[in-house]
Amino acid sequence: MTETNPEKIEGYIDHIVYRNEDNGYTVFSLIMDEEELTVVGSFQYINEGETVVLTGTYTSHPMYGRQFKAEAMEVKIPEDAEAIERYLGSGAVKGIGKILAARIVKAFGNDTLYIIKEEPERLVEINGISERRAREIAGRVAEQEDMRSAMIYLQRYGLSVNLSIRIYKTYGQKLYSVLKENPYQLASDVDGVGFRTADEIARQIGIRHDSEYRVQAGVMYVMSQAAAEGHVYLPEDRLKMLSCDVLGVENEAVEKALSELNISHKIVLREMDEQRLVYTTYYYYLEMKCARRLLDLSQTLNSDDQSIEEEMAFLKKTRQLELDEEQLKAVSYAARYGLVIVTGGPGTGKTTAINEMLRYFEHAKMSFLLAAPTGRAARRMTEATGYEASTIHRLLEVGMTGGGDEQGIFGRDASNPLEADVIIVDEMSMVDITLMGALLEAIVPGTRLIMVGDADQLPSVGPGDVMRDMIAADVFPLVRLKHIFRQEEGSDIIVNAHQINDGQQINLDTKSKDFFFLRRSDPDVIINQMVSFIEGKLPAYVGTSKEEIQVLCPMKKGALGVEQLNKLLQERLNPPSPKKKEHHFGERLFRTGDKVMQIKNDYQIE
Repeated sequence: MTETNPEKIEGYIDHIVYRNEDNGYTVFSLIMDEEELTVVGSFQYINEGETVVLTGTYTSHPMYGRQFKAEAMEVKIPEDAEAIERYLGSGAVKGIGKILAARIVKAFGNDTLYIIKEEPERLVEINGISERRAREIAGRVAEQEDMRSAMIYLQRYGLSVNLSIRIYKTYGQKLYSVLKENPYQLASDVDGVGFRTADEIARQIGIRHDSEYRVQAGVMYVMSQAAAEGHVYLPEDRLKMLSCDVLGVENEAVEKALSELNISHKIVLREMDEQRLVYTTYYYYLEMKCARRLLDLSQTLNSDDQSIEEEMAFLKKTRQLELDEEQLKAVSYAARYGLVIVTGGPGTGKTTAINEMLRYFEHAKMSFLLAAPTGRAARRMTEATGYEASTIHRLLEVGMTGGGDEQGIFGRDASNPLEADVIIVDEMSMVDITLMGALLEAIVPGTRLIMVGDADQLPSVGPGDVMRDMIAADVFPLVRLKHIFRQEEGSDIIVNAHQINDGQQINLDTKSKDFFFLRRSDPDVIINQMVSFIEGKLPAYVGTSKEEIQVLCPMKKGALGVEQLNKLLQERLNPPSPKKKEHHFGERLFRTGDKVMQIKNDYQIE
């Protein structure tokens, strides 16, 4: 129930109960004339101890009782000694606690704030305050006022509290000139501000539609979107077309922007195959660094043919499975070269080749590390080899002190390289250029790097098609595994995968253990059939648990898109329960028991 007549009340903030730093929604306890009242509302920037005048209405909450819903707030400068002491002692000003606040106010009374702002040197009259500390206190009080003014100023552009604070911390008092002259600078300087946000601010400020700042920022935005879609560069013609479409400007404006961005070293232009390619500077030099390090690793480390043949002959005596010619070649290359690429489709014996390599290195008393891009792939590698494998991130000690890249800080880098004679990375097709750069930085020449994967799989989610590009370069030792071993085990999914790669028609009428096709057209029928399979028939049919089943779909939107399927599968397979915790993140609801994966910094239930 709400009392509809707006009222104005005044008091001081005793303590903040809850605050959402994204939207500013706050619940705090207000003291007015010895009465304590709960206040709710959205406020850009408030501190405990401040005196405020609120405009709003009283409401009655079914659980929390009488509250005041504030629609507007005005912060009053503390006028008397009691209010000043309460404000300074609340912790709003870093470095001043209740005891020091009481001593300062006792010395200067109602003039305390004036003294701090205008004559801070007089604070040294207080026992325990040095000249340096006096300057710090004055600076912090001024910063509080400056930040509040900035919050009020930025609020008009609809920015969140968190984002406003980041902008203020980036620019300080310069933020007003930055927003007036070139708000697009925010997109490159402040984490969390993208081109769209900066463009909306610029529109409200009145920046011209064809401003050179806007066009340059728009081009960089298109490049960042391309990177999010997996591209390290864009052909110039395509970049121009996309930029004109996004910005609504003529081609000449984009050409001028490209020239300026090139001069300022924000992009790199390169001629290739009779067309001009556009890179952001970061990805261009990252690609160059990766190429250089790959060449440094690609050297012959063992040219003794006789010792390699003797070692291979010894391994053959104790081998449980016969290897085909290409698998033996893979082991021989691993023994000889510092860098080897092994590629092959599903069922072609990549794991068997890895196991034989490990037998070789173990017998040669060489240390090795195993890694894969994802936790799932690392677990499979561990199960298949019997040796501990880790994710590449964990191998590089992500989150520890050391060098870094865009994905995080790594404890392993050029100054603290990986300590092993051999590093074997499986599922290489999933590795993007950024992760590849971090991995190569942590490997010294003389260490063997063996990369195994299926070049025909989908490329990495992140920028770059590293494995395919290395193969296409045709400069590194390469082994292609072609014989399908699992074809003999009756694996139709393996056979069909190779037939698709070869451009052949696959058989959809088969009902094998690992491949069958059901034709359905109604979305409701498809969903019900899917849930029925997951909950009932499929786990027993394939010999696994329903938790191990993953649903893939080709679309994000629509009745059978990722977003809708996630909600429906969650409702059916992991319904709400008093025993399950829930957490809202944007429009998504996460519940204990949900199976999640991360794609492009966007969590989705598998």
